[in-house]
Amino acid sequence: MKHIITACVAGLVSLSPLRAQEVPIYLDESKPVEQRIDDALKRMTLDEKIAVIHAQSKFSSPGVKRLGFPDLWTDDGPHGVRPDVLWDEWVQAGQTNDSCVAFPALTCLAATWNPAMARLYGESLGEEALYRKKSVILGPGVNIFRTPLGGRNFEYMGEDPYLASRMVVPYVQGLQSKGVAACVKHYCLNNDEEYRHQVNVIVSDRALHEIYLPAFRAAVQEGGAWSIMGAYNLYQNQHNCHNATLLNKILKQDWGFDGVVISDWGGCHDTDEAVKNGLDLEFGTWTDGLTMGKTNAYDSYHMAEAYKQAIKSGKYTTKELDEKVRRVLRLFYRTTMQREKPFGFLCSESHYEAALKIAQEGIVLLKNEGVKSQETAPLLPLDLTKMKRILVVGENAIKMMTVGGGSSSLKVQREILPLDALQARIAGLEYARGYVGDTIQSFDGVSVGRSLYETRSQKELTAEAVEKARKADVVIFFGGLNKAGYQDSEGHDRQQYGLPYGQDELIEAIVKVNPRLVYVNISGNCVAMPWLDKVPAVVQGWFIGSEAGEAIASVLCGDVNPSGKLPFTWYASLDQCGAHALNTYPGTWREGHQIIDEEYKEGLFVGYRWIDKVKSEKRKVKSDPLFPFGYGLSYTTFQYGKVSADKKTMTAKDQITFTVPVTNTGNRAGAETVQLYIRDVKSSVERPIKELKAFQKVFLQPGETQQVNLTIDKSALSFYDDNTADWTVEPGDFEGLVGPSSGQIAGRYPFKFQ
Repeated sequence: MKHIITACVAGLVSLSPLRAQEVPIYLDESKPVEQRIDDALKRMTLDEKIAVIHAQSKFSSPGVKRLGFPDLWTDDGPHGVRPDVLWDEWVQAGQTNDSCVAFPALTCLAATWNPAMARLYGESLGEEALYRKKSVILGPGVNIFRTPLGGRNFEYMGEDPYLASRMVVPYVQGLQSKGVAACVKHYCLNNDEEYRHQVNVIVSDRALHEIYLPAFRAAVQEGGAWSIMGAYNLYQNQHNCHNATLLNKILKQDWGFDGVVISDWGGCHDTDEAVKNGLDLEFGTWTDGLTMGKTNAYDSYHMAEAYKQAIKSGKYTTKELDEKVRRVLRLFYRTTMQREKPFGFLCSESHYEAALKIAQEGIVLLKNEGVKSQETAPLLPLDLTKMKRILVVGENAIKMMTVGGGSSSLKVQREILPLDALQARIAGLEYARGYVGDTIQSFDGVSVGRSLYETRSQKELTAEAVEKARKADVVIFFGGLNKAGYQDSEGHDRQQYGLPYGQDELIEAIVKVNPRLVYVNISGNCVAMPWLDKVPAVVQGWFIGSEAGEAIASVLCGDVNPSGKLPFTWYASLDQCGAHALNTYPGTWREGHQIIDEEYKEGLFVGYRWIDKVKSEKRKVKSDPLFPFGYGLSYTTFQYGKVSADKKTMTAKDQITFTVPVTNTGNRAGAETVQLYIRDVKSSVERPIKELKAFQKVFLQPGETQQVNLTIDKSALSFYDDNTADWTVEPGDFEGLVGPSSGQIAGRYPFKFQ
């Protein structure tokens, strides 16, 4: 009878009445979770404990069937729920109900500068995961954009630790509000893809804590993330999936993380380090995350049979094992054992609406002028009443961007392509291929839909595009990168900063015959634009998911007023980036070893921090980027008033609030993101000229003025002290700098800290 009652409480059988004293503590939902974990842990055998800390298939780990704990199913994110694969292979499982809505890539989400969009994103993704019975989504990613060649930058949230921190927290909270765990990745210093298993990062403690860790810390301490994924690379000569400093010291001890550390697939390399250095759940070993493994591969994992035999031989006690199992059980109770979960929905109207709204808010208008010597009115939005012939050029207008790119590749129910969305709005619109890039017809078993096969030469394609452009009222060029290898894709970094496939030459040829060109860049990275002075309008279109075409068309045609701001600095050339200026990327092979040492010599000076440093030192290099961090235009205009604050002196116990009036001085409604940077006027240590510490996005009607309040506390003034291994703030003079981007400061307010 006891076993039947246990099964009943596990939801397998329904019996009534049930005496409370017969309910095992681990199944009694009236008991505190930690007490239930203690009880379950005491009941588990050694084999059961070992089983729950490593995978049993590509994406699942076993529960404890004897005790009623279901299996734990993970799946790739962070932009949508990946289609199911076979148990032991990456081959598609061939299901018909595993399509999804693709949400914009996280660079686009960060470009919204709107935490409410991050919350909507997490909730929508969580509902899709619930329907697919996934308990852990492998995302979001918050590694820092250190070099624009990083192949996986499109999966992350830009170059600034504060912006990434403010965007990751609501994403995690939204996802986990649905009973689905976020697995924040890739912890940490995973800033380039080339030789990612072999890169040993050498970085100062200050740069680590001030630049590369804050978003992870916010996800843990503010977002309450239930799991973290270790990175492939090394730090202090230890792989990050079992790194004593990063996992035991910083994550679990200093930050109080009570969740599960999950290895990246194939990221575990050593049983002893895995046991001692904080790894809790191992995936992908012997497969390197990519290929078939040996027979009985799951028993051969570092934390499987080898660990069990070492315990039996007395090499280890069960102390570390019980701690790992405790964390996994805690994850069970938060996900698989949570009885009152919300309902899941797959490909619902609300999810498409969310994807569209996020995409529209994230699209960035980079340039919008009239054609020189011909007209003064900006080229965008398109005035369709005055344009009879519109030409679309470029492969990226017809290429699915939800397919490819590595683990974030999706199987979508639909992806609206830019050409299709524009054709639905504009009668008689013409198209020219222009260039041939990636013509692969499928990735991981998912078709790209429209055929990209092409027999014509580049010369023929250019001739067609130029001839059609000559007769057009306006040309819309869809270029940029794609999800092919060595572009915006997992596994490799970009090999060049310039546009691939001869796009620069094609753009130059078109503007010679028709200067009325709108360039739409599809990418997760910035690119070189040697022709920028000749092109009147430039739009950053990102990889924006299922509603990509509709979102871009709505902005180009003026239905939506763009409000996105860049989450990274858009360099004119690679030598404007600290990692490249100091020749520290991609590192140096260690003599006699298969390890690359990559020293982050630029330290704190990533992105706009490096640009400011170079300017302040008056170096003999071009220091102005094409577009600064935080930059983005609108179809309306905004005016900033005088900056004020509620006090002139701040102490450690209080806050200071800066106020600036912002007015919409144009003739249509729009949104502006007001940014607050803090400058330490004089410091005992080297600090960036300014650092983002607050922002607010405000929506204004024509002529409307809002008083925008931006509040900070002493943490915004602090730096990480290497000597004390703690955060400190020095008394003295500071400035609050307010403006629409890091390169456009509209007002300053001096204050003191004492």
